[in-house]
Amino acid sequence: MTTYVYGIAHADHPAPEQPVLGVGDPPRPVRIVRAGELAAVVSDCPDGLRPKRRDLLAHQHVLTETGSAGAVLPLRFGSLSTDDDAVRGALGEHTEHYKTQLAELTGRVEYNVKASHREEAVLRLVVDDEPEVRRLTEALQASGGGDYNERVHLGELVANAVRAREVRDAHTVERALAPLAEQSAPGPEGTGWLVNLSFLLPQSETAPFTEAVHRLAEEQPQLELLVNGPLPPYSFVRPAQSAAEHAGRD
Repeated sequence: MTTYVYGIAHADHPAPEQPVLGVGDPPRPVRIVRAGELAAVVSDCPDGLRPKRRDLLAHQHVLTETGSAGAVLPLRFGSLSTDDDAVRGALGEHTEHYKTQLAELTGRVEYNVKASHREEAVLRLVVDDEPEVRRLTEALQASGGGDYNERVHLGELVANAVRAREVRDAHTVERALAPLAEQSAPGPEGTGWLVNLSFLLPQSETAPFTEAVHRLAEEQPQLELLVNGPLPPYSFVRPAQSAAEHAGRD
């Protein structure tokens, strides 16, 4: 059966004192696979695994439970290997890479911040900030709505102003939060957001970051901010390259 890999740890990482259940229905028991200086947190993988909410939560639960006993380098949902022997082979091939990543990310957490516009609030800002939009809006209101071409022209002006505001507000969010983090990276794939960024923070120093998010929400009421964290630092795990991949680059 295919092996599901949750994360990577040092070889002396203890096995869970109590059974930990992972993905699948029924959930598969978690075990530790060791090779040289490293270990992997794994379970059997059911056929046809999909990113359903139950299994996404199970993946994060395993990392939380096993991470309480020591550093675990988190892998994203759906990291698979053909079997336990293949996992051992990968650990041996990429030992130095994973050791470096463990050193860099131990004691770190990830916060993901997404932002979108509150439509009515941003339209009010556009009318207030753009003289031509305000002038034409007032003229159309005074004339009872204006003709078709005038309305189309106003719509184009508003759309362009909103797009410009999206760029401006995205920069505002990044400028406010990036200096408080050690690193930032694009967040998980998604649509409909003008900002989707993940930030890497020391686990013991998250308060200034969360306070800055709250302050930003108060100062920029046109923004709808969604914050998720603390999370394992998924977005900051660099994938290992096989020897074959390295050879192909030479």
